[in-house]
Amino acid sequence: MEQLYIGIDIGTTATKAVSFNKTGKVINQYTKAYPMYHPELGWTVQKTDEILAAVLECIRQITKNIQPQFISFSSAMQSIIAIDDAGNPLTDAILWADNRAHLLAEALKETEQGKSFYQKTGIPIHAFSPMTKIAWLKKFDKTIFLQAFKFISIKEYVWHQLTGKYVIDSSMASGTGLMNIHTLQWESDILDYLEIKPSQLSEIVSPTFQSEGLTDDVIYVIGGGDGALANLGTGAMEEGRIALTIGTSGAVRLPINKPYIDSQMRTQCYHLIGNQYLTLGAVSNGAIVLQWLKESILKTDESFEELFEQAKTIPAGSEGLLFVPYLLGERAPIWDASAQGTLLGIQIIHTKAHLIRATLEGILFGLFSITEILLPDPEKRQGITIMASGGFGKSELWLQMVADIFQMKVVVAETIEASAWGAVMIGFKATGIDNPSQKKKEKLFLPNKTHKMVYEQSFEKFKRVYPLLKNL
Repeated sequence: MEQLYIGIDIGTTATKAVSFNKTGKVINQYTKAYPMYHPELGWTVQKTDEILAAVLECIRQITKNIQPQFISFSSAMQSIIAIDDAGNPLTDAILWADNRAHLLAEALKETEQGKSFYQKTGIPIHAFSPMTKIAWLKKFDKTIFLQAFKFISIKEYVWHQLTGKYVIDSSMASGTGLMNIHTLQWESDILDYLEIKPSQLSEIVSPTFQSEGLTDDVIYVIGGGDGALANLGTGAMEEGRIALTIGTSGAVRLPINKPYIDSQMRTQCYHLIGNQYLTLGAVSNGAIVLQWLKESILKTDESFEELFEQAKTIPAGSEGLLFVPYLLGERAPIWDASAQGTLLGIQIIHTKAHLIRATLEGILFGLFSITEILLPDPEKRQGITIMASGGFGKSELWLQMVADIFQMKVVVAETIEASAWGAVMIGFKATGIDNPSQKKKEKLFLPNKTHKMVYEQSFEKFKRVYPLLKNL
């Protein structure tokens, strides 16, 4: 029987379990969705028991009738849960999209202390980071803060349930705003600011850390954060490549071999493993904007595929309709949790199809504004290949729009579940299994030069909207 390897990707809106053979071919997969909740304006949380149940169900379903070599984990980053000494949650899982710490973060960001924190961690001072969420609990929910035995992510919570250990891989830790990206250790200055002890955080370990399960004989590998693993899974850790991922949120990630800190605090820096790092920008407004459009505005039962077919009928640039999709505030590159969405240039000629296309374009303009920072030279960009992953990789229209807006070559691998495959690749390294580099089937999208000028004009307008309207 063929040996199988399992990657579990704990995402923002669903957990995916994927079984692969040694060459990365998907043999089976199982997905379990769960909701986000908004108990107060600006809050975004999830129920820890719902996510744990989803992960356990995914493991149970994907391992039916097979004995995998290992199970390795990818996870969405920047969640935080306060737990008591029995491991019981004192809070919901507070997600990256939660903006309750916005005012606190804005005040800290402008201080020398805030700038020092960014220099040490590579994580901008913003409400998305676990550091600011803990600071918010300290200031506004003192009872919970004082009761907290530990502050952990949803991945650490799941890992503890499976293995009984409190550990966090350096990839996940590098996104917390609590770890020094230069030393890969918890930063004492930040812990002193928060008035917490190192023992209130999990032990930082390598992504190859492995453990046996409490109730089964499976080997679990801790893996990493979903963004870094998507780079690994798509082959975008190689020179001449950059990763673009769109799931609920989105990100552009450029591989580097040492930490990079942006002088204007516009980018993030994550660790993967060894001397592999990423400089990146993550947006809050990815495919969640399309979900909002479908469910809250259009109120339609049409599938996304049907909506995309309608968008195909509209020319590039949406005939002047421009959407700045800052529905959840925005992270990179503006780092403003109070930013709002803007629909600009709407005329009587515009239809539902225009709105769909403008939404797709607006999400990509947000991601291209990060790419301009990471790769400022347009000529050099032409020699870089975009490795695409995430759910949007199923849409040829959207992938072609990426090529046209970025004016770069786009490649999407046969396995678009890149984070789960990246987790399995870490599992290979952890267990000493050679990972054969076999050529996978890939789809290639080349930029349409006839769309270059219209998208350049639309993008220049896109960049001006937020600064002009910010004070309004």
